[in-house]
Amino acid sequence: MTSNPSLPARAGRRCHHPLNSLHSTVYFSPEYSKELTSIGIVDEEAPFMVGRVAALGTVGPGVVAAAFYNYSYGLIAKVVPAVWEIASPEAVLGARLRAADASLRRLLGEDVVASGEMAEAAGLARRASEACTRHARPLYAAHADLPFPEDPHLALWHAATLLREHRGDGHLAALLTVGLDPVEALVSHTATGRGMNPSWVLRTRGWSQADWEAAADRLRGRGLLDAGGELTEAGVALRADLEDTTDRLDLAPYEHLGAQGVERLTELGRGFLMTAAAAGAFPESLVGKG
Repeated sequence: MTSNPSLPARAGRRCHHPLNSLHSTVYFSPEYSKELTSIGIVDEEAPFMVGRVAALGTVGPGVVAAAFYNYSYGLIAKVVPAVWEIASPEAVLGARLRAADASLRRLLGEDVVASGEMAEAAGLARRASEACTRHARPLYAAHADLPFPEDPHLALWHAATLLREHRGDGHLAALLTVGLDPVEALVSHTATGRGMNPSWVLRTRGWSQADWEAAADRLRGRGLLDAGGELTEAGVALRADLEDTTDRLDLAPYEHLGAQGVERLTELGRGFLMTAAAAGAFPESLVGKG
């Protein structure tokens, strides 16, 4: 993998992880459910996709399937485009931002939200996002057209959103490169021990147990998964190659920020994430193989 010698190995990946997780806290928050309900969206299958897809506008299921990759088309088609008859994309984006405001204030506390460290983190994350590129990155490009909020905690959240979607769009290209289809990607990620719990995936991504088992069989056929559902040596190597390719495609923001800025943003992001996690930001059943 080509890397920037001025950045430590995997520095961008380490910086991305806490920012990505901090961004995602809104989707698990009661504030988000409340805000969606206030604009008429009560379908339990909608929240995990509608907040992100709203940036793309009033699109249909085909566009969402292409941009999201690992959601089943059947689940997507149950939500869009029907949801746009209930609430406009602009209304959904407004609800999401209000939920981000309320949930971050609750999880981090008013002192942290108003702190100099928050303003510093927002500035660093925004600077990193300046080097993101739109070509072949639909979810990033759509979010990049949205205005930056003025409040530092929301500016940080928005910048984290941009960095998340930029890396995510590149990750999809990497998945195609290594030849993992949507369910194979989920199964192999779970097998690393760092992916989402299979029961959570099946419930939120719209796949069946039969889909999951068929994907596992295909991975076994390629020598990537063993009989017990663990990654083989070849499977570990493929997942490592996948992440290295993703790192390469996502290098620009962190190269732009520089080693010192990346290190500081990572430190601040981890601190905010630990505080949020300790306040109950994530469901206990979210991660794991069980």
